[in-house]
Amino acid sequence: MRKFYTDVGVVGTSEGFAVTLDGKAIKTPVKNPLFMPTDVLAQIVAEEWRAQDENIVPSSMPMTTLVNTAVDRVTPRRVEIIEEMVAYGHTDLVCYRADEPGDLVALQQKTWDPFLVWLKSELDIDLTVATGVLPLTQADAAIARLTAEVSPFNDFALTAFHAFVGGFGSIVLALALARDFTSFDDCWQASLLDQTFQENLWGTDPEVLDNREHVRRELLTSVDLWHFAQA
Repeated sequence: MRKFYTDVGVVGTSEGFAVTLDGKAIKTPVKNPLFMPTDVLAQIVAEEWRAQDENIVPSSMPMTTLVNTAVDRVTPRRVEIIEEMVAYGHTDLVCYRADEPGDLVALQQKTWDPFLVWLKSELDIDLTVATGVLPLTQADAAIARLTAEVSPFNDFALTAFHAFVGGFGSIVLALALARDFTSFDDCWQASLLDQTFQENLWGTDPEVLDNREHVRRELLTSVDLWHFAQA
């Protein structure tokens, strides 16, 4: 699409902050009004619109894509999305452990156990750990606590958190990042433990590495959304 506007602005309203193009507030792809919860988030989106050249390139506007997702896809399915994320407790990466080889078992314990200890001590969420491939069902109390922890997030923060859960394959790591237990890099590396263990033995696939880097960049945009949706 060719660029059709000259001026980009941000206006505050009773419903939130909107980005304007030549004075007209932008809407989402399905024509919903786009009101953001903070001025700083709206300013980031506005900068993406200002940076467009002769043609509008959606792939160069990652934050705009995320806030559109929040309004068009997360808001109308909020309850379902919370249930989907909380269900990760039953299949969470850090709760399924190898029973061999010994060095992988030890590495999983060293890397993942601190997250579960923190989850229990700080958030009162006690998750069971299993070995092998048998399915695991967490206690109802743990699922209820996970739900209570996630439910207060506004739709924009929930969009970012949903990306964390999917990107890490773990609601435990997502909560550790969201609640500032540790850094993004620590959570990212913890999520890749099994893959990197195998790669150290057998080598890496360039295509896998490219895809992984793409996911990492998307997650970093979601980290910004998480912080700026609540500033």
